[in-house]
Amino acid sequence: MEIESGKGAGVPRTVAEVDLDALRHNARAAGACLPGGAAALMAVVKANGYGLGLAPVSRALEDLVGAFGVACLDEALALRSAGVNAKIYLLGPALPQEREAVAWGGFVPPVSDPAEARAFAEAAEACGEILPVCAVLDTGMGRIGALPGAAAALLATIRDAPSLALDSVASHFPSADEDGDWTRRQEESFVREVAALRAAGHVIPLTHIANSAGLSGYVRGAGEMARAGLMLYGISPLPEKQAALRPVFTWKAKVTQVRDLPAGWGVSYGRTFLTTEPTRVATLAVGYADGYPRQLSGRGACALLGGVRCPVLGRVTMDQLMVDVSALTDPVRPGENAVLLGRQGAEEITAGELAGLAGTIPWHILTALGPRVARRYTGG
Repeated sequence: MEIESGKGAGVPRTVAEVDLDALRHNARAAGACLPGGAAALMAVVKANGYGLGLAPVSRALEDLVGAFGVACLDEALALRSAGVNAKIYLLGPALPQEREAVAWGGFVPPVSDPAEARAFAEAAEACGEILPVCAVLDTGMGRIGALPGAAAALLATIRDAPSLALDSVASHFPSADEDGDWTRRQEESFVREVAALRAAGHVIPLTHIANSAGLSGYVRGAGEMARAGLMLYGISPLPEKQAALRPVFTWKAKVTQVRDLPAGWGVSYGRTFLTTEPTRVATLAVGYADGYPRQLSGRGACALLGGVRCPVLGRVTMDQLMVDVSALTDPVRPGENAVLLGRQGAEEITAGELAGLAGTIPWHILTALGPRVARRYTGG
């Protein structure tokens, strides 16, 4: 049986409302940290635009930023399919069987050693293309890149390959939000190595090492690009810099039932929570399958209803969770929206708060949003 929209079709039970004007504000705030402004930013939109939607997020930013960063070839292809024509960097290594597609697409892959550079050169030559590549130096992240002393051989291989062009030299801050002294030493090492490579005759058009924490917490240099991720989405990895950013999204879930439970009644699996008095409980249509962390069970997490913090009771289940609404003076009814993350009235629940209670990081909260969470957009 075909169901017409509005005639029996389901409505979203949980929604992320995304403010694209706030996203653009944050891009400008990030750009203000760079001598080159927002045009010197690489907007990191991997993991489905940090969970908020790759295509809408990227389209809203394309006229502001200089480039986009994605994790892999599939994300780069999706970005092109969405009509985004800006330069696209791959932030993770391509698989061997992906190299020709990278060359055809003109995406900028990271290269870590001469063998990888030669493999990309062969792929680009087979396509009849000149492929821009980013030479990565490992200055302490331990993930990808040439170790100290190996960069000269990498750049020489790129220089000597007619089908390759050096786009940039990059590294990555692993501790810019935690260890300022180490980060400054790391950057000094990167700057020295780049200077030595230039002194040896290598032409390096562009460098980039800073992520959101490195961009907002440390002075950046002229002629440099930076990779802005988390701060674009309204969350600063450095709490003292939060005031410059605007919240980008609010996560809501529908109330499905409201029930009065007697004292001594168990709530959710394992009966880890028992009511101590008669309690009014609202069931919300969201669970860990939607990205609401199961680790928040019994940790003091709340949802907002009527502008009031309502404690999450018992274990978070796959599709539903329960909250105590006994403190509300106005009745709660099925169909109302509870705010899981964001502001309602004078109260606010932040990604940092949820992450802290769940023992994880704000990046995880955003990127874990599941496909059942509808995305709705305003502004842009």
